[in-house]
Amino acid sequence: MALFGSSSNNAAPSQQEVKTAIVKQLQQEAAMANARNLIGKVNEHCFEACIPTPGSSITTQEETCLSQCMEKYISFWNAASRTYVSRVARESKRLGGAESLAMMATPTDTSL
Repeated sequence: MALFGSSSNNAAPSQQEVKTAIVKQLQQEAAMANARNLIGKVNEHCFEACIPTPGSSITTQEETCLSQCMEKYISFWNAASRTYVSRVARESKRLGGAESLAMMATPTDTSL
């Protein structure tokens, strides 16, 4: 039986293997969703801030503004993400060590 597209022998996967595969799949899906969200927010905020009147091409000044804005936005997003994951891990330990919760922790706040 193949588990989430992985090749395996004829033996049925154990409960732990199934759990691990599901957690891994959820982590990958959450990471993709977060990447899409980040790109969308960067485009939304930086484009609006740096290109007030879109034309057929962007100026050097607009390109520099976009680059700096994107770097700052991604840096802030990474800091917020690390803080969020750290807090989820602390809360998980405090509530009894539900490691699956900490492993799946991904920020989904779209207000950045």
